[in-house]
Amino acid sequence: MPTCLFPFFQPSFLVPKVYTHMEPQNLTSVSDFFLLGLSEDPDLQPFLLGLFLSMYLVTMLGNLLIILAVTSDSHLHTPMYFFLSILSLADMGFTSTTVPRMIVNIQTHSRVISYVGCLTQMSFFILFGYTDSTLLTVMAYDRFVAICHPLHYPGIMSPRLRCFLVWVSVFVRLLDSQLHNLLVLQVACFKDVEISNFFCHPSQLLKLACFDTFTNTIIVYFIGTISGFLPISGIFFSYYKIVSLVLRVSSSAGMYKAFSTCGSHLSVVCLFYGTAIGGYLGSALSPSPKKDVETSVMYTLVTPMLNPFIYSLRNRVIKSALWRILHRTA
Repeated sequence: MPTCLFPFFQPSFLVPKVYTHMEPQNLTSVSDFFLLGLSEDPDLQPFLLGLFLSMYLVTMLGNLLIILAVTSDSHLHTPMYFFLSILSLADMGFTSTTVPRMIVNIQTHSRVISYVGCLTQMSFFILFGYTDSTLLTVMAYDRFVAICHPLHYPGIMSPRLRCFLVWVSVFVRLLDSQLHNLLVLQVACFKDVEISNFFCHPSQLLKLACFDTFTNTIIVYFIGTISGFLPISGIFFSYYKIVSLVLRVSSSAGMYKAFSTCGSHLSVVCLFYGTAIGGYLGSALSPSPKKDVETSVMYTLVTPMLNPFIYSLRNRVIKSALWRILHRTA
């Protein structure tokens, strides 16, 4: 039988109680995990450090420019761009939960993360990641109201409703993150402390448990499925209504204008859900640590980095606002 490893340098409320009829022997008390990262090859570390540091800086700068453009330009003080700025803020938080630690670990040649730090990282990872998916649904609803009910759009998408939708999105996702943590806290001992990724995730910690966690794992995947299915259902429903209306429009110019306002959002939705669902199904059907890490890089770093480019390159108003910001700072 595997030797159980009990993390003990933790607050008492974090440590679940264990009842057993056997006296444990040869216990090794630990309070840390080890993130294996992308590669253990020392020759690759400088390249990975430069690559991910550059991508992280581009991600933060791109999303920050979107937020500055929306807040500084009065032409962008509309519901659509308000939600876009919140999405950029969530993307910055989502990337910052994982990538900076990975960069520091590569720089310091240390892969250690504390048990409490692991739980904290999981909480923020799920909070920001799931908030992204909810905001994409809210943005789809915004496009539905703007296209299908243009005369009532200013009244429906009032500042009060906008703030309410954002706060509900954050609150619901905060509950999601805490529920995942509670499932992980049921694990009292671990057979290993090596996590085959560059960040902590509930499914990975459950795999390290020294007892059967089949029920917990099923619950984690069930919550993940529901948390992804409901938002994407809302997106499909909104665009079903939009397409149904636009196809009845006789003017080709009107059709082009309607679809052009949705193009950037649809591109981001496809990129976000394509990488997330691909990694989710891949890890569930054919577990492979290498593939999990590669997929994790896609949806934790590549997608948030590309979002500002997708919105700015396809949107003349944002490009104009960005140019004005650059001219002011020049």
